Amino acid sequence: MIRLMFAVMAGLLAFTVPAAADTRAVYTITDIPVDERADTVVEAQQAAFAEARIVGARRLIQKITLPEDRQLMGGVPIDATLADQLVAAVDVQEETRGGGRYRGVLSVVLNPRMVRSFLQSRDVPYVDRQGPLALLIPIASRNLDARWQNAWPDEINGALAPLVTARIGGYSQTAGWSEIQYELNEAGAQRGIIASLSGGEGSWRVRLVQITPAGNTELGSTRATSTMEEATLAASAYLDSLWKSQAVVRSGERTLTEANVLYTSLVEWNTLRSALARSPLVSDFKTAAVARDGALVSFAFAGDIQRLRTDLLQRGVDLDPDPLGWVLRSAIVAEPTIR
Repeated sequence: MIRLMFAVMAGLLAFTVPAAADTRAVYTITDIPVDERADTVVEAQQAAFAEARIVGARRLIQKITLPEDRQLMGGVPIDATLADQLVAAVDVQEETRGGGRYRGVLSVVLNPRMVRSFLQSRDVPYVDRQGPLALLIPIASRNLDARWQNAWPDEINGALAPLVTARIGGYSQTAGWSEIQYELNEAGAQRGIIASLSGGEGSWRVRLVQITPAGNTELGSTRATSTMEEATLAASAYLDSLWKSQAVVRSGERTLTEANVLYTSLVEWNTLRSALARSPLVSDFKTAAVARDGALVSFAFAGDIQRLRTDLLQRGVDLDPDPLGWVLRSAIVAEPTIR
């Protein structure tokens, strides 16, 4: 009995802790430069922190909402008073102080409950759940390959579309699921994103292609940027915008349903139910019964069934809306390719 209790608790922890970590990542805004002067350095620091709160709150609102929704509501103005209510903490990344001047780089952590309440009070739709982690695969012509690879950080974990950069290399622009699956599994990612660089100095563009078990999907291309570093930021922002467009829920109407979840191990079951719970389209997820190789679950979802299927497939879950009963199972059926 004790062993069973520990196993159940371990499963629950594996299911709940990552969600809290994701929330912290989304609601943390980093790299806010400040430079303030006052009669004393303490006053200058206070002014810098106040400015960082406003900047951080504005960036967070822009991060989790779409421009068209903000415009429809007449904008979402943030002043010092509102920023104080929304921001939970200010952290120092680096600082220089003296002679009544305070310079530095700050980060702020916003309060999810306060931000959600504020946006809901203004009827502004928002998305604060991260999309499935993607393995980012930089592709460029041979003479630019290493430079383009090095322009990407190892990971971008605070974005709405989190990324981890592939390091094995040797992939092509037509790489498929079976080719990337080994590194995908090593990184704990659920999908791949090919980022193909084109253009030249002063005008770089990035073409983005998504890889899932269902195949490769063209996502589009970024605007032209002056540097490769700016191109990586443009690509990340493009993926964030796509995720918001796919995940935002503008209607309160939801459909209640039940489904059978098929799996071959406890690990696979945790992965499948985590994918359901993390979907921004899913709410009121409940487990009605659990057996050795299957479970009966119920949940509500927003939008149409095709939108839900697309979202879950990006997370490695196949949804079959059979009239005799919905079935969910892992979409990852191919064996990893050893590289």
